[in-house]
Amino acid sequence: MTAVIVAGPRRRQRLRLGTGRERQDMTYVGFLGLGLMGQPMALNLTRAATPLLVWNRTPGRCEPLRAAGAEVAASPAEVFERAGTVILMLADETAVDTVLGRGTPDFAARVAGRTVVHMGTTAPEHSGGLRDDILDAGGRYVEAPVSGSRVPAERGELVAMLAGDDDAVADVRPLLAPLCRETFVCGPVPGALLMKFSVNLFLITLVTGLAEAFHFADRHGLDRNLLRDVLDAGPMASAVSRGKAPKLLARDFTVQAAAADVLKNNRLIARAARTAGLASPLLDVCHSLYAETVEQGHGDEDMAAVLRALETRTRG
Repeated sequence: MTAVIVAGPRRRQRLRLGTGRERQDMTYVGFLGLGLMGQPMALNLTRAATPLLVWNRTPGRCEPLRAAGAEVAASPAEVFERAGTVILMLADETAVDTVLGRGTPDFAARVAGRTVVHMGTTAPEHSGGLRDDILDAGGRYVEAPVSGSRVPAERGELVAMLAGDDDAVADVRPLLAPLCRETFVCGPVPGALLMKFSVNLFLITLVTGLAEAFHFADRHGLDRNLLRDVLDAGPMASAVSRGKAPKLLARDFTVQAAAADVLKNNRLIARAARTAGLASPLLDVCHSLYAETVEQGHGDEDMAAVLRALETRTRG
């Protein structure tokens, strides 16, 4: 019997799981990975009365969740023992494979009868392989990357893209309501990740172009505040431009989406483009600029810090 999510007024769940035999009822949803995005996402689930069991490699990141009413697990293994649905919001493929125990005897025991929801960003082929391994072990798998940075995560205004078997996607979709303004079903795995890559390709080139526009105006002695106002009044205004323009004006590179994470995404998208034999000239230029931004020591700053790489090239 597979996991069934029952959505009620308080969004509590009773998950009865089995792989040919009955297993204990598990009321928890697990959440692994409480980084820049994961922590506010988990907090929103807790505030929506989701019975949450969390774990993070750095224990201090769990304390706001504990204070909000979530339970903190001692290990990933404990999360899988007590949760029927487990959300992964982890940094990379190595972190995902490690917490799942992939490639070890622990893997099947952890995922059998569970629904694993992969919300991070990894290569499509990694996600496809993960799906196959989880299904072979008797679990269910949903790919659910999100579009949005820290502020939308805090506000519960992310946009999720879902891929996987229809029944698993249908069960997971209501669980994500406290996190997301909208969710979109993108067919089989890795359709959700490829959709996110398409969205992020536009985002990366958009923010880089915005930074270059402000750099151009600045070097021509124009009023950059006036540039912001003109942009806001015109057809190119967007939530992205309205969010990043003030950061460029103030040189406020407090992180919302880290430059190092953007570079990681850029690499994944470029690899997917090459695999499909696609040209991606704008992405390739951005790839170089974000690599330079990170090399200059600004990887932990917001993606708007790509302005620094543009300035360095100008000084050249």
